[in-house]
Amino acid sequence: MVSANKEMAVYCFDTLVAHYNSDQIPPPSFDEGDHPLFVTWKKVVNGGEPRLRGCIGTLEARAIINGFRDYALTSALRDRRFPPIQAKELPQLECTVSILTEYETAADHLDWEVGKHGIIIEFTDPDYNTRRSATYLPEVAAHEGWTKLEAIDSLMRKAGYNGVITDSVRQRIRMTRYQSTAFTMHYGEYIAYVKNTRGAVPTINGLKPGTY
Repeated sequence: MVSANKEMAVYCFDTLVAHYNSDQIPPPSFDEGDHPLFVTWKKVVNGGEPRLRGCIGTLEARAIINGFRDYALTSALRDRRFPPIQAKELPQLECTVSILTEYETAADHLDWEVGKHGIIIEFTDPDYNTRRSATYLPEVAAHEGWTKLEAIDSLMRKAGYNGVITDSVRQRIRMTRYQSTAFTMHYGEYIAYVKNTRGAVPTINGLKPGTY
């Protein structure tokens, strides 16, 4: 099984830097494969808790080299919840790459473990008779300190449901649970990696020279 690793996070940073520089992306240092994946960007401000700046991926298996390239940019620049990440924010960024595994159909909306499983919910909105779906990665509920019920209710809101959440509505949920491997790298670690492996630190358009 392929696990998320340092080289994948480096490739995501490389992709974002290449975008700012209108340059070619250095070739990746990991092998091709087909897996569901996510790229998450967070911003660390004044040593505080990292704040989400973008998180987008795919629940379907796809070629991971193109997948990480595409979602590194999509999550950084086109997550509709946030303004696009600017080059000047790079020194405060950390990137988490996730490879999703072990998809299972859950017995019901509570058939999963906080901190172990990511969850995908699908349900019909009773107010509009429309299908809604959303996912949280395995680390989200634990990071937020949610119970399983709190996570489900939050995920229903994320899916766009604005009605009253009752137990009968929750019972209609079709849930898929999954697990993941993840690797997190801060920009400073990325710069150190590039310096050690390539011999020089990149100059980045939009970032003051010497700013690491």
